[in-house]
Amino acid sequence: MRFDEDYSGLKDSARTFYRKIKYTGLSNNGNAYISFGGAARMEYVDFNNEDWGRLGIGHNAFLLQRYDVHADLHLHERFRIFAQIRSAWETGRSNGPRPIDEDHLNIQNLFIDAAIINRKDQQLILRAGRQELDYGSGRLISVREGPNLRLYFDGAKLMYSTSRWSIDGFAMMADTTYTGAFDNKRGKQVNLWGLYSKIIIPAFPNIDLYYIGIKRDRSSFEEGVNKELRHTAGTRIWRYGGGFIYNLEAAWQFGTFGSGLINAWTASVEAGYLFEDLPGKPAISLRNDYISGDRKKGDGDLQSFNPLYPKGGYFGFSPQIGPVNLIDLHPYATINIGKKILAQADVVLNWRYSLQDGIYRPSGGFNLAGSSSPERHIGTAYLASFVYSMNKFLSLNCGFQYFKTGAFIRDMTPTPKDGLFFNTRVSFKF
Repeated sequence: MRFDEDYSGLKDSARTFYRKIKYTGLSNNGNAYISFGGAARMEYVDFNNEDWGRLGIGHNAFLLQRYDVHADLHLHERFRIFAQIRSAWETGRSNGPRPIDEDHLNIQNLFIDAAIINRKDQQLILRAGRQELDYGSGRLISVREGPNLRLYFDGAKLMYSTSRWSIDGFAMMADTTYTGAFDNKRGKQVNLWGLYSKIIIPAFPNIDLYYIGIKRDRSSFEEGVNKELRHTAGTRIWRYGGGFIYNLEAAWQFGTFGSGLINAWTASVEAGYLFEDLPGKPAISLRNDYISGDRKKGDGDLQSFNPLYPKGGYFGFSPQIGPVNLIDLHPYATINIGKKILAQADVVLNWRYSLQDGIYRPSGGFNLAGSSSPERHIGTAYLASFVYSMNKFLSLNCGFQYFKTGAFIRDMTPTPKDGLFFNTRVSFKF
């Protein structure tokens, strides 16, 4: 989140070219200043059987590019304007760009912050305009950094915080994205709203409490396509750092789907250990997710969970299975190789939660019907990746994934094939 970066500490530092970009004073006391930044990202993707042979695409190699620049203007201790434009491109994909791939030119952030209360131990800030949102572990609302296009919304957010407690209240409208320049269609009504609170207690677990509401004119599940009004209430208890680490989250959803009722839920348990005193600081973790699916196709009611605006790589980078109607078991391990390389290995086993519901895409969109199949096992993904941080400006990410199809994919696909994925990404930011 580039707008969370603070370069006010550079006002008394030596004047180098880079520091002038990051901090240029506009007043004698330094309260007014402007900061500039940007990023460029290029990614090569090589997919074999992304659709497990169902659509006959086979080998699919393509190039993704993303560029952005921003300006952060602080007019006073209480007022701020942040503006960012982005450009994202896709080249060479056999079946054309996905909705997450291409948007030639658009405004990513353009908001005003007004500090109603601005003390060291207490802040109340109103943010109005176009902005990115990212909460918790990214299970329900994420900026979605993995895909080429990051998410944004138009609306207002009120943020209150102290040293041990914070709460955000927001009301937002989601845009419809097109691939041209400044041609995205703005939302005309609030379709995302909620409250998100974080409680920090020293020597105890951190606790998040949240409520999120959405309204969509057209939502697609195996149950059908209909209007959706959905409310989500949830909590997250977590701890990261040396030694025992964990992330526990549960959420319940209710509302209406057309004339039917929604009753859905999810529960996740993640636990691990960080060996902080060993060379490379290795960590091992195990995650287990249960995500509800529809109990009976065609009865009008809906038990399929909706992940709203999820993190694209929540189940490993470039996952093929989305967080709807899913049971997964996910062991993984990380280790630092030297001071600049972080390596990770994962295994993700996937099953359908309900045999009356299908499988969904990482965005939560409906993918493949499943009520006619008695098979539960979707498949197993084997992943390996590393991040090489060359310096504070430049990084290299590489990943490999092999998806072994399970009985469900083999049952529903005439000529099933295992998936093979490789990507390499170079990122630069200043």
